[in-house]
Amino acid sequence: MPSSNPIGLTSGQVQSFIDDGFVRIDNAFSTDLARQCRDELWAEIGLSPSEPETWVRPVIRVASKSSRPFVDVANTPQLVKAYDQLVGEGRWRAPMGLGTFPIRFPSPDAPGDDGWHVDMSFGDSPDFMEWRANVKSSGRALLMLFLFSDVGPNDAPTRIRKGSHAVIARELLPHGERGATLRQLSADGYASTEGCEEELATGAAGTVFLCHPFVVHAAQPHRGKEPRFMAQPPLLPRGEFDPALPPSPVQIAIRRACGLTFPEVGTPG
Repeated sequence: MPSSNPIGLTSGQVQSFIDDGFVRIDNAFSTDLARQCRDELWAEIGLSPSEPETWVRPVIRVASKSSRPFVDVANTPQLVKAYDQLVGEGRWRAPMGLGTFPIRFPSPDAPGDDGWHVDMSFGDSPDFMEWRANVKSSGRALLMLFLFSDVGPNDAPTRIRKGSHAVIARELLPHGERGATLRQLSADGYASTEGCEEELATGAAGTVFLCHPFVVHAAQPHRGKEPRFMAQPPLLPRGEFDPALPPSPVQIAIRRACGLTFPEVGTPG
């Protein structure tokens, strides 16, 4: 469900996040900031918007950017309010930049990175397939999609499986604190979420999708005409979820999916 309300999300939009696993915020940052960020990214990859003959690769990745425009984009009043509403006041770290940036170009070639997946939250293995996520979502408060260019259905929008966060929560529950590896979660190609309705992360430059950390999502080939500029950073938590505090919508979605009860505020659980 989209939002463009500068004072934050409505109760209906928060409920949509709990039920569907994401909420879309239109005009989360200005078109001028989007242009400044695109200009920096063009310079970073050494290509030009006026030379399409040089766009020979389907995707180029930029790891991170921490210059002022990117910090400003990630901390607009609309987004700060939404972070508070979905994660809880004082429970998240203000982004000091953004990343990663999968910049996708029109191409007949397969991008090679368009499989369904859940972003992992913690780990130190050089084998990324051994990185983990647990049912508490340790290390990640949100998955976020920042659109720096206009993204239509043909412009390689991220595919999102609505409600898949609930399926993944139930699958993570038996793994406890240690969690499951990406290899374990992806062993069957996320077949358990195949029945979920698919949503495309489309919108004008300045649109942001705030997603539950467990949402199953995927890239796709670019069939449009103009490159797609997007960042897909996490919102980092300040610490582990505190059971003494009221559960946030991120936690509520997990607990409902797992059939867990909600402890009273101030009691352990």
